Amino acid sequence: MRVLGIDYGKKRLGLALSDEEETLASPLPVYQRRDLDKDLSFLAQLVKERGAGRIVVGLPRNMDGTLGEMAQEALAFVDALKEQTNMPIETFDERLSTAEAERVLIQANLSRKRRKILKDSLAAVLILQGYLDSRKRRNEQQNQFGVSARD
Repeated sequence: MRVLGIDYGKKRLGLALSDEEETLASPLPVYQRRDLDKDLSFLAQLVKERGAGRIVVGLPRNMDGTLGEMAQEALAFVDALKEQTNMPIETFDERLSTAEAERVLIQANLSRKRRKILKDSLAAVLILQGYLDSRKRRNEQQNQFGVSARD
C-alpha cells in the first residue's frame, strides 16, 4: 500500500509518496495552497490517482515537544482531511525536517532560488521516510517478541 506524506505549510504543501512496499519515499511536486476546500479536493484526488491507502502529515512540534500554533493548525488540517478522504491519517514528528532539507540542499550547492523550490518536497520525503522507517522498526520489534504487527 502506498503512503502519502505531507509537509504542512501555510503557503505550500510538500508532498511525497511511498512505493507499494512502504520502504522508499519519493518526492512529488509541491502544491501551492489556494483555500482549504480546493486543497482538500486536490489531496483527495491525488490519493485516488496514486493509490495511497494512508496519509502521514508532519506535525511541527516545538523543540521541547509541546504543540505550538503551527502544530495546532496542522492538526486542524488533519481533521479536515480525514473528513474529506475517510482515510487513516497519522501525524509524525517533523522537528527539524525543513532545516535538514535546507542543509542537504545547501550541501548540494544549489542556488537559493532552487533550494526554495525543492525544500518543501525534500522535507515531505524526510517526514515520510522517517515514518516508514519507524513503522518498519516497530513491526520488526513486535515480530521479534512474538507480538502480531498491527497497522
